[in-house]
Amino acid sequence: MDGLFAVPGSTGGGSLNTNTHASAPLAVRMRPRTLDELVGQEQLRAPGAPLRRLIEGDQSMSLLLWGPPGTGKTTIASIVSQQTDRRFVEVSAVSAGVKEVRAAIDQARAELVNGGRETVLFVDEVHRFNKAQQDALLPGVENRWVTLVGATTENPFFSVISPLLSRSLLLRLESLTDDDIRGVLAHALADERGLGGTVTVEDDALDHLVRLAGGDARRSLTYLEAAAGAATSQGLAVVDLATAETAVDQAAVRYDRQGDQHYDVTSAFIKSVRGSDADAALHYLARMMEAGEDPRFIARRLVILASEDIGLADPTALTTAVAAAQAVQLIGMPEAGLNLAHATIALAVAPKSNAVTTAIAAASADVRAGKIGPVPSHLRDAHYAGAKKLGHGSTYQYSHDAPYGIAEQQYAPDVVKDAEYYRPTALGAEAGIKDRWERVRGLIRGTGPKGGGRRDPR
Repeated sequence: MDGLFAVPGSTGGGSLNTNTHASAPLAVRMRPRTLDELVGQEQLRAPGAPLRRLIEGDQSMSLLLWGPPGTGKTTIASIVSQQTDRRFVEVSAVSAGVKEVRAAIDQARAELVNGGRETVLFVDEVHRFNKAQQDALLPGVENRWVTLVGATTENPFFSVISPLLSRSLLLRLESLTDDDIRGVLAHALADERGLGGTVTVEDDALDHLVRLAGGDARRSLTYLEAAAGAATSQGLAVVDLATAETAVDQAAVRYDRQGDQHYDVTSAFIKSVRGSDADAALHYLARMMEAGEDPRFIARRLVILASEDIGLADPTALTTAVAAAQAVQLIGMPEAGLNLAHATIALAVAPKSNAVTTAIAAASADVRAGKIGPVPSHLRDAHYAGAKKLGHGSTYQYSHDAPYGIAEQQYAPDVVKDAEYYRPTALGAEAGIKDRWERVRGLIRGTGPKGGGRRDPR
């Protein structure tokens, strides 16, 4: 278990505290040692912020750090350990099980009993722990045998058990900006722990490294180290664009993630998918990916487009887009590029309809215009005491008891009872929905065929 747990009786603890030698990766050597050295995350470093109070007040409190890769989750755990003089024990949820978790907690408890220091137990990718493994953490957290710091890239409200959530302080980390990444690289170039001024980087090469980092500080330092190593091996003291490109094996794409090109390429991508040109959409997708665009941003745009421009013309479009977004979170780049391409092609060739968009826009316009009449009495909640005396629900017709499961009754308030927000198109699968919806609407409102003219609307 070397590398996972601190050696009993040692003054260090965990790989972060021991992996700072000269041959360690640049990203490890340049890891911030204090909260003030942390880049970005101003909301966590501000005076009076919970994290600052935790560190400066030396309080025992477990943390859950939620944010994208390379934003400082592991660094914060290390700072909590170093600035509060606690032992640091690191566990990876990828390789550790219940046995290893309990061993770490037992060791921390024994340390306290023997008058030793408190322990920071850092669990990387805590969302990968199953319920039993997360349950194993609870005794240590409840009894404060450890200060748990869990790091996750996934929404903890879905991936972390409630008892652990309720006993921890949840801190959300934001993606680093390009200026943040530029500052990280500049510091690494000058600092003795980093490159110590042995090389310089030309502006266009630095811009290239910043673009490729995609807001990930660790990735930016890895790329910088590769570029500096390539220059040094050629006897050069300056990293130019060609060297940077060769070092990270990726061509520079003229694309500013925060400038006009960002918006122009994104706009062209969305309009190409909307216009059903899969080839053009793939071109713009490739430009964004090669330039280091955040894949989650691309995935979010596809999820929105699936409802905005396709809707029920192809009911599987939203499922495909959401699956691609989940794959981006689970797999990461570059492999998730296949999932984004899959979704892009599927949405581009799908039949198009903006009926969902116009429907909610029309409904919202009526609400904003004040058309918000009272809920019809037969639809109001009839489960509380006194509801029957008010007549709530007394004339409600249970749909399943009506022919075809559709009862003729008013659902909307009087002020909008005749509104027709959803107007399906005759495109794709929505053509069938259009036919059925027109018959169903007629049955509900009593305007459809009567008597023998009634037929199953399905």
